[in-house]
Amino acid sequence: MAEVFKFGGASVKDADGIKNVAKIIGLHQDKSLVIVVSAMGKITNALEELTDAFVKKADNAVEIFEKIKDFHHCILIDLFGDESHPVFDDIANTFVEIDWMLEDEPHPDYDFNYDQIVSIGELVSSKILSAYLNFSGLTNNWLDARGCIHTDNTYREGKVDWEKTRQSIQKCVNESNTNNYLMVTQGFIGGTSENFTTTLGREGSDYTAAIFASCLDCPSVTIWKDVPGVLNADPKWFDQTEKIDQLSYHDAIELTYYGATVIHPKTIKPLQNKNIQLFVRSFINPEEPGTVISNLENHLPVASFIFKMNQVLISIFPKDFSFIVEENLSHIFQLFHNHRIKMNTMQNSAISFSVCVDQNEQKLQALIADLNEEYKVKYNENLEMVTIRWYDQNTIDRVIENKHILLEVKSRHTCQIVMKGKE
Repeated sequence: MAEVFKFGGASVKDADGIKNVAKIIGLHQDKSLVIVVSAMGKITNALEELTDAFVKKADNAVEIFEKIKDFHHCILIDLFGDESHPVFDDIANTFVEIDWMLEDEPHPDYDFNYDQIVSIGELVSSKILSAYLNFSGLTNNWLDARGCIHTDNTYREGKVDWEKTRQSIQKCVNESNTNNYLMVTQGFIGGTSENFTTTLGREGSDYTAAIFASCLDCPSVTIWKDVPGVLNADPKWFDQTEKIDQLSYHDAIELTYYGATVIHPKTIKPLQNKNIQLFVRSFINPEEPGTVISNLENHLPVASFIFKMNQVLISIFPKDFSFIVEENLSHIFQLFHNHRIKMNTMQNSAISFSVCVDQNEQKLQALIADLNEEYKVKYNENLEMVTIRWYDQNTIDRVIENKHILLEVKSRHTCQIVMKGKE
């Protein structure tokens, strides 16, 4: 029975990273593995920059693209020594898909352009990893996830057709696994019935791993990270963190929903449905056990903190000072849905409704314009939001020092605070 390993961009950021991933895979030659890999390092960011330049018809689009190609070429040279290996032509041919787009006019739908360009990062990284594994004696087959994971036409947030996907994954893996124990595919991407590429949401490679595991009835998924496991806070924002050895599906879903970046929010549910264990382990110290997420009854042993920066607090008021009632809320929620803006937290009073969301200039301005037609709207930008799971007053005091609180929302186990630094 296959297991799924997922390697993120940090694990394959350079040639040494690729070699390290090969070593980890080599330690598990007794297993049948599906390897899901992300784009290398910060390549997704670079491809997003390229998409923006292409859509805006900026002069630097070709320059950005050349840097992306050069980055991968240098890694290929480090791995294979010279350009005689067929992977060089394979990667060049993959990049041709972007060349064709840059020669044409942008599609009217920005998100369509985004998915066709940004998805190339995963295709290239998976082909390089697959080629290097074969080069190192770890025989494998490369799978195109676009033919395995079927989605609708919601670009940048493709919704999975589970039944069709299940049939395709089982067929593809069974055909590829006749002689090899190892398969390499891409995270983050899927395909439509018209053979266009979709993506599953930013950082969606974890979700891909869960999709493959669910469709193949795998016993486990392992996500290899640059941290020792699931920590109770992001070390970028917190000096003292603790590793959580065991975590319930329930708490994992809560943490990812509120923005914990160690796991993609959609990852847990497909695993929970089939009681598939999720391991979060370190590719730096692969011998360490990391964190296991499973069907536990116990709640988190320590308070956990999720920090989200670049937040916007939107306050919505009726123009005639009438109450905010169900009819208003229904209309407001519909507008947020129409503009595909997720509410990170919310609070309502008699005559106001406040919402905290991620900063997205393009989407927010369009939303606020629509809201202004029927409501009075105020908003504050450049805020931060912290969510504390299993909080107490000491944990709250710990994060609000030298902060001005704009919004605080508490439930039985979760506290959310929107704040900014005191001037």
